[in-house]
Amino acid sequence: MMKKGIIGRKVGMTQFFGENGKVIPVTVLEVGPCTVVQKKTVETDGYNAVQLGFDDAKEKHVTKPLKGHFEKAQSGLKRVLREIQFDTELNVGDVIKADVFAAGDKVDVTGISKGKGYQGTIKRLGFHRQPTSHGTSGYHRHQGSMGATTDPSRVMKGKGMPGHMGSERVTIQNLDVVKVDAENNLIAIKGAVPGPNGGLIIVRSAVKA
Repeated sequence: MMKKGIIGRKVGMTQFFGENGKVIPVTVLEVGPCTVVQKKTVETDGYNAVQLGFDDAKEKHVTKPLKGHFEKAQSGLKRVLREIQFDTELNVGDVIKADVFAAGDKVDVTGISKGKGYQGTIKRLGFHRQPTSHGTSGYHRHQGSMGATTDPSRVMKGKGMPGHMGSERVTIQNLDVVKVDAENNLIAIKGAVPGPNGGLIIVRSAVKA
């Protein structure tokens, strides 16, 4: 499949009705317009890719080195920079919009999942709780035994324990593009994508389609 992609934000979920009358749950993404800020080639960098800039930024929010980077590309100041591999021949200054994808395309969507803070093993890892009777007072949702005895006298690596949950990079693969609204820079994708409404996402061509 042809390599292409775009940067955007998650708007929220809604639903469409298919031709057969069935409900299709979709996530609406506001993507682009993205400007090509830098071009990488096999000759200079060892691979082909473009660096895309998304979302206009104020001058006070951009460092001096980045200002020079944007001035060289004459792209205007951007808040987000991401590198995406493209098979299409693109040059610095080109603008990519939602119509880079079409209805029926398969895509992979990457985002930062919702942060859930510090969680116990039942919510984080699906552990069973302990009995709620027979002397298990106050330990119903604790993780229980660590599994360590005299040998090896330590907790083994990889033991499931409480800790920070969520707020990590997640990619959902092989999602269907249901509709593209190029005029309003919107893409409707079947199913859910990672992150909260307003969260940054990257849409790429599916690698396993």
